[in-house]
Amino acid sequence: MPLKRIFLASLLFFSLSCSQDKKLPFLGRHQTRVIGGKTDTIYHQIPPFRFLNQDSIWVSEKDMEGKIYIADFFFTTCPTICPKMKTQLLRIYERYATNDQIRILSHSIDPDFDKPYILRQYASRLDVKAPRWNMLTGDKKAIYALGEKSYMVTTQEDKNEVGGFVHSGAFILVDKQRHIRGIYDGTKEEEVNHLIEDLEILLK
Repeated sequence: MPLKRIFLASLLFFSLSCSQDKKLPFLGRHQTRVIGGKTDTIYHQIPPFRFLNQDSIWVSEKDMEGKIYIADFFFTTCPTICPKMKTQLLRIYERYATNDQIRILSHSIDPDFDKPYILRQYASRLDVKAPRWNMLTGDKKAIYALGEKSYMVTTQEDKNEVGGFVHSGAFILVDKQRHIRGIYDGTKEEEVNHLIEDLEILLK
């Protein structure tokens, strides 16, 4: 075998081995307790939630049982980072279009305007469908609390900002037990590449 092919094959094997050996962190606050002399760790977990999606169907944490999902926060009239974020989420949606273990949850931080029919129009323009990609709306306080306290991202109204809102461009990777395993800049392709790599680890 030519030396170049040997090098490339070795590099590929090394890359696959590293990705398989990589262990993802558990993000957020966690607690330890001792039961029967054994130490048990309780990791931060996304709490129960219930919001309407673009099809006016209730979506809750129960619908995420056995699923890995990516969460983000946006609003349909966002003139700044949201278009970039949705372009990157489309990459994930299309890559895992036939994988029933993967979901996307996009939470609107402007639920007063983003009613289900508005979200349905938005989803139609992107050519995406529930339940693979749920665009969620509901009680504003509940959405903001979930973003700030549970997903640990910024979700605020601010009349001084373009569009009237401030929100994080983060994509949050959540495992099947609703533990946060990674947070990535959803406006950057290389960051989303890392997300996909980590998602593959969770799938394995």
